[in-house]
Amino acid sequence: MAAQDPVFPQPPAEANASPGWAARTLVRRALKASLATLDAGTGHPYASLVTIATDVDGTPLFLISTLALHTKNIARDDRVSLLFDGTDGRGDPLAGGRVTLIGRAVKTQRPTAPERFLARHDSARGYADFPDFAFYELVPERAHFIGGFGRIVDLAPSDLLIDMSGAGDLVDGHDDVVSHMNEDHAAAIELYATELAGAPGGPWRMTGIDPEGIDLVCDGAACRIPFATAVHSPNAARQELIRFAISAREHNAKR
Repeated sequence: MAAQDPVFPQPPAEANASPGWAARTLVRRALKASLATLDAGTGHPYASLVTIATDVDGTPLFLISTLALHTKNIARDDRVSLLFDGTDGRGDPLAGGRVTLIGRAVKTQRPTAPERFLARHDSARGYADFPDFAFYELVPERAHFIGGFGRIVDLAPSDLLIDMSGAGDLVDGHDDVVSHMNEDHAAAIELYATELAGAPGGPWRMTGIDPEGIDLVCDGAACRIPFATAVHSPNAARQELIRFAISAREHNAKR
């Protein structure tokens, strides 16, 4: 099979994907984003860099210190935006995808947030429990997606967050699925990354699973592999992960 041939589960081509799907995927893949807050002293926009993860429904999560200027700004005015850059080193960055999420930053009460974030940013474990650090989430109110020249769409929260109705079993079993895959199926995870996402080889780890797909990281790089169909339980996820493995091995054998 040629390298450019479709590989299961093939994501929609960038030009044909719905703006909502493209925006959600861009956010899920991101390890960092630009955070814009309103300067507490002058009211001017202040842009900073934060590391990013997402909760199971796609809500952006970040870990910040009360000592940071952006946190002081949020304490005064919680209106913020997050810019996710998906241009991937293109020669002309303006031809690539990006999305700005606009909403309010609040300390998250989500029980899944700390581990979802730390699985993606393991180095943060050394300071996540410091009393001056806290996990925040962006509560989106709208978004502005640009998928390249001439493809500009405003999105609603319903376009950015996935419907978790009926996915309670998947949420409850999330940590078990992720730990099982990392501990017992590391070779399969690397095949997912290299054969289904076109990533280089390495010690890839699964950091999260949700109804739409799985997230992987390795040495400061990240990739996302979408499911062919939405899953709402660990058993359904298992069937998709088996299908990933079969497809990845078949693709590897045909090189």
